[in-house]
Amino acid sequence: MNIAFFLLPKKDVIHLNINSTMRQALERMKYHRYTSVPIIDDDGKYVGVLTEGDLLWKMKNSPELTFMNTQKIPLKDIERHSFNIPVNVDAQMEDLFSYATEQNFVSVVDDNGIFIGIVRRSEIIKYCLNLLNSSHYFPTPKMKDRNSERSLSLT
Repeated sequence: MNIAFFLLPKKDVIHLNINSTMRQALERMKYHRYTSVPIIDDDGKYVGVLTEGDLLWKMKNSPELTFMNTQKIPLKDIERHSFNIPVNVDAQMEDLFSYATEQNFVSVVDDNGIFIGIVRRSEIIKYCLNLLNSSHYFPTPKMKDRNSERSLSLT
């Protein structure tokens, strides 16, 4: 199934511009209780994902850095320790399974690399559960009843 059905559009996604400051990132992530957010450039193109870990590593590796002067550090100066590869809007849900094991969301871009939104891990899991529920993996209510009757007759 095409991921467009599961897409949370950019207008509803908390994201940051690459020219935002470390302080802005800290404040927004704290306020929304997010551990990572997508980063875009001035043209709207996907740059990557900023994580709490990236911010912590910057603090650790910059002994002179205090919370007060984080307003002087642009996000483009913060090393990101992982790159979450975006998927194209034409991708299928099955393409996202491996991404969901490593990240809370998958960023989605158009053919020009413009960030258009995310698919949350919770949506991917719900999709997988629906697949499993529609197959033989989970017992149907009839199967549960039969098992109950069988266990009753054995005692």
